[in-house]
Amino acid sequence: MSLHIASTVELNNGIKMPRFGLGTYRMSPGKETYDAVRSALDVGYRLIDTASYYANEKDVGRAIKDSGLHRDEVFVTTKLFNHDQGYSEALKAFEASQRRIDVGTIDLFLIHWPVLALRQRSWKALETLLKQGRCRSIGVSNYTVAHLKELGSYAEYVPAVNQVELSPYLQQTELVDACRTIGVQVESYSPLARGKRFGHQGLRDLAEAHGRSPAQVMLRWGLQKGHVIIPKAVSSEHIVENAGIFDFTLSDAEMEEMDGFESGLRVSWDPTGVP
Repeated sequence: MSLHIASTVELNNGIKMPRFGLGTYRMSPGKETYDAVRSALDVGYRLIDTASYYANEKDVGRAIKDSGLHRDEVFVTTKLFNHDQGYSEALKAFEASQRRIDVGTIDLFLIHWPVLALRQRSWKALETLLKQGRCRSIGVSNYTVAHLKELGSYAEYVPAVNQVELSPYLQQTELVDACRTIGVQVESYSPLARGKRFGHQGLRDLAEAHGRSPAQVMLRWGLQKGHVIIPKAVSSEHIVENAGIFDFTLSDAEMEEMDGFESGLRVSWDPTGVP
């Protein structure tokens, strides 16, 4: 599998999305976010993921503008949070996010969470934005199989992406298979499980065999699974380390071994109980 830091996947609407990017959840607004995004872009990252909830959209946009890269070289994702859901509310929230990021068209706009009684109207708003050309792609986050089935009953457009928590220790194979069946790209947040399994002996053995860190092996697993991955990193050292996954390959046997790491470990919100 030949991949590089700017490798892309074609979404169901023909838009190309980078396979690898930087997540900015829990990055402090201001200097921390700005410096991390600038560092990532300098290293070669071409996907930056933010959200209104993170309160750092402005810093992401400023870093992109200051990077010297052409706008079409960077794929920008942001998200609609719970208190902004509804039809007119979602349209207004998108406009606010777009103003804060201030880099022009948003590449991907996601519903951040499947809020009961509001998510249908929110999706209709996203479809309006897509039809008007105000964002290039629309999708969802934290949607389960049940949420996707419900959305399919009223959606005019299939989501381009479903961004969910995924790692070798939380593989969500039923959800991944459902997304692939309907043509939805799976995007993995928390692909490192916040480092909670870096001490796992099986992972450490694989890392040692390849002369890599446990983090790099976990990220490589996600890439080879076909996921878009957005590890969060603040320090330039970790940003560089996370990007060092394109010059080695896990064998089929090693991938199968890592498939056995499944343990249901969640480090973020669990949407399975959301009706």
